[in-house]
Amino acid sequence: MKIKLLAIGKTDNKHLIQLIDDYQKRLKHYIKFELEIIPDLKNAKNLSEHQQKEKEGELILSKLQNTDQLILLDDKGKHFTSIEFSKYLQKKMNAGLKQLVLVIGGPYGFSEAVYQKSQGKISLSKMTFSHQMIRLFVVEQIYRGFTILRNEPYHHE
Repeated sequence: MKIKLLAIGKTDNKHLIQLIDDYQKRLKHYIKFELEIIPDLKNAKNLSEHQQKEKEGELILSKLQNTDQLILLDDKGKHFTSIEFSKYLQKKMNAGLKQLVLVIGGPYGFSEAVYQKSQGKISLSKMTFSHQMIRLFVVEQIYRGFTILRNEPYHHE
């Protein structure tokens, strides 16, 4: 299985970029992982919230293959503990899934078309975080999940 993380807009904080890169390198020991950035929309200021979600939705959907399983990172999604999330990842691998695609949407969330195409939603917290920080949290949690599955001394209960 391969995991792809799709995110709208670039990260401009060099410290966050370094941390994300560090976890991406660590993940290579466990699974194929890719972080793909969808560029910010041009002239987004001239678009309504609905238009922005629609255009971002089209870009997200254009990045998917027919066999991908699309999971949205959404504040109304399912909450997991780190151990539960590791079991979730294991289930996905056991199911013979080719590619799991996790998506961090834009500032206004997802279009209706993206919600309809998705096969689930995950929430990392009831709190709101910047879209840039969520990238780091997701990559770290995927890494943590694999260390849990391998009984490695990264996660402590």
